[in-house]
Amino acid sequence: MILLKKTLVTFFFSGVVFSGCSQNIQLPGPEKTGGKPLMEALNERRSARDFIAEKSLSEQTLSNLLWAAWGYNRENKRTAPSSRDRQEITVYICMSSGTYKYDAKHNELILVNRKDLRNVTGVQDFVASAPLNLVYVADMAKVTGKNKEESLAAVYANTGFIAQNVYLFCASDGLNCVIRAMIDREMLAKELGLSAQEMITLSQTVGYGE
Repeated sequence: MILLKKTLVTFFFSGVVFSGCSQNIQLPGPEKTGGKPLMEALNERRSARDFIAEKSLSEQTLSNLLWAAWGYNRENKRTAPSSRDRQEITVYICMSSGTYKYDAKHNELILVNRKDLRNVTGVQDFVASAPLNLVYVADMAKVTGKNKEESLAAVYANTGFIAQNVYLFCASDGLNCVIRAMIDREMLAKELGLSAQEMITLSQTVGYGE
């Protein structure tokens, strides 16, 4: 089970252990070996929109997924490239049990709020019941030295690198996923408590297929 900080009363929710007073979730260390060979994963990479709502990802799978997406594989360097090494993308995790953001340095989920925001992460019906929605947020204050068009091109390219890592991990691990741009960004930004300098780029739904 996931290790929780400041636990007083524990209860079970959607296959993950949570606590009335817990804050952040310390994930187990990611498994950095194994999986399918790259060419097989590329051959099986696809978008899928069918998900088993009641089958949540284990804490180990979630840790592996987030590390593959945007973890550190060298000192201060990530598993996905970033224009001028700005590393301006933050990954938010929306589940039935709450909303978190990924702290790659400490392999930890930082609590944002206890709301189930899955239905706000996109306009398609399946996003509300899928076990996991990732939301990619760019801190535009870090993207300096570019005009608006160049800045947008950079952050969307960087988001795409991360999203492709997720696709390949899902292909390797038997998960379904789909990247999405149909989002009510204003509503979701408000729910996530984003600043005016933070911009939602894309969202990606992950889960087990039916």
